[in-house]
Amino acid sequence: MEKELNGKIAVITGAASGIGLASAEAMINAGAKVVLVDRDANALAELEKKYGDKVTTQITDLLDPISCDEMIPQILTKTEHIDILYANAGTYIGGDLIDTDTGTIDRMLNLNINAVIKNIHSVLPHMIKRGVGDIIATSSLAGRVAMKHEPVYSASKWAITCFTQTTRRQVIQHGIRVAQVSPGPVASALLADWPEDRLQAAKDIGAIMEPTEVAAAIMYILTRPRNVTVHDIVVMPTNIDA
Repeated sequence: MEKELNGKIAVITGAASGIGLASAEAMINAGAKVVLVDRDANALAELEKKYGDKVTTQITDLLDPISCDEMIPQILTKTEHIDILYANAGTYIGGDLIDTDTGTIDRMLNLNINAVIKNIHSVLPHMIKRGVGDIIATSSLAGRVAMKHEPVYSASKWAITCFTQTTRRQVIQHGIRVAQVSPGPVASALLADWPEDRLQAAKDIGAIMEPTEVAAAIMYILTRPRNVTVHDIVVMPTNIDA
């Protein structure tokens, strides 16, 4: 069977674990070379050993303004071009707003919104010059439904939903597709802030997905014909409302 991403170069942030890693593996299996971006140097080194020349690693701290600004320029010194940017890195805050400190709020908004916008802003001149590209951002079910127990997180993902919609309309004439994926709860480090009883209850009824199930949605977006843009896929556990 022909590999659908043969010859493509993809950049994935937050690639050392969770949805980012599952998506990287899916793209590698489809023939792409993947630039794994993460701040965890040790995890990236292990992945480079595992996948060899199928991957390139990029150590970037997206919360550091200089490191974030240098990400795309540094990657372009290591690769011929960038076909796909998957802005996946993010973090989570749940619970009552009054119980959250402002430093944690700043960190989450900077990573979930500002870093995504800056990464996409940085790659656009390169993609516009080439006349082709795919950009995907990780939003959330919380970016479509106002979650009572996730006021800050939900707000950050609503921002991404608006940003991808507006940016898509600006760049489509340049041959660039902009999409997002909106997962429900996924078994990853992001759920570390969930109360233990809530997390266990969700697991018990099958209301949490695996990262590979989100990666499959990413692959669906990327493998549509160029005349088709799938702007958003909502992927959620069947038993989320159980």
